[in-house]
Amino acid sequence: MYKIGWFSTGRGSGSRALLETIMNGINKGDIKAKIAFVFCNRERGQTEETDMFLDQVASYSIPLVCLSSKKFKSQHNNDPNWRINYDREIMELLKGFQVDICVLAGYMLIVGPEMCQRYDMINLHPALPGGPKGTWREVIWELIDSKASKTGVMMHLAIPEVDEGPPMTYCEFPIRGELFDKHWKEIEGLSANEIMDKQGENNALFKLIREEGVKREQPLIAATLQAFSEGKIRIENGQVVNSEGNILAGYSLSQEIENLLQNKP
Repeated sequence: MYKIGWFSTGRGSGSRALLETIMNGINKGDIKAKIAFVFCNRERGQTEETDMFLDQVASYSIPLVCLSSKKFKSQHNNDPNWRINYDREIMELLKGFQVDICVLAGYMLIVGPEMCQRYDMINLHPALPGGPKGTWREVIWELIDSKASKTGVMMHLAIPEVDEGPPMTYCEFPIRGELFDKHWKEIEGLSANEIMDKQGENNALFKLIREEGVKREQPLIAATLQAFSEGKIRIENGQVVNSEGNILAGYSLSQEIENLLQNKP
């Protein structure tokens, strides 16, 4: 059976909802896999939200491994290599688990090079392959500033350079048309900086782009794991390849995601 490693800080309801979505997919047989372990970089008692996440993991009887990055850093405060050593400690704790892929699911640490070499790790980025880099906020402002016509969400291979890993899967959606055009008209002639100064993230176009992206994030992660578990795609030498072994510049799941959103069979 295809085996998944799950990395999360478990800091809020989004982390719990995502794990629930994947577990529902596994239990229904849509995702032909199991979660071999959950790793959390917080320990019980650090925050109420994380404790709720840890309770959720226990309710699914998934092996749980915790190592507080905050405590580790304070205990190695004079060590400039504490972050490298933290990853090494994680790998030591996880050495008994065999996994095919690891998912960074709200994991609030940048994974170091040794961990990236040990595991194939995939991460969510709120843009299309070749699109804007940075946080979701930075992505949206760049889309507005460039007057983009489309955007999307992708899963990419995690490498030490943030947002630079090759794309694994993606879905795209338009940010023009009936839903969007009136909001583009409202900001005609304004730069992104001017909109930021006047309205900030309360701008209607900004909020709509964010809303449309967020609704696709969980379905994309689920559809990605389904595609991997069914052998439609796999990772070879740091690239995504299809079942015939052909290298892809990302595997499009746009239609699958739109069908899910519209509740089509």
